[in-house]
Amino acid sequence: MKKTTSPETQTAVRHLESVDAPSGTLTDAEAAAANAIARRAALRDRHAQRLTTLMEQRRDLRGVHQLADFVDDAIRWTA
Repeated sequence: MKKTTSPETQTAVRHLESVDAPSGTLTDAEAAAANAIARRAALRDRHAQRLTTLMEQRRDLRGVHQLADFVDDAIRWTA
């Protein structure tokens, strides 16, 4: 059983399921797809972290962008 992401990219909010390779090895296309999924997960986590840091540093930005407020609130509720 191969994990699609490393423990560092998995969050308490969203975990990617393990993928079973039928023959025990991944093809080039499957490996590329797994790498793309891992990159997207890492980018999403990094973006959320930086948005939360910005919202903590700049309280005056609250209410400027509805999606930023939503993400900031969602992260705070899961912490």
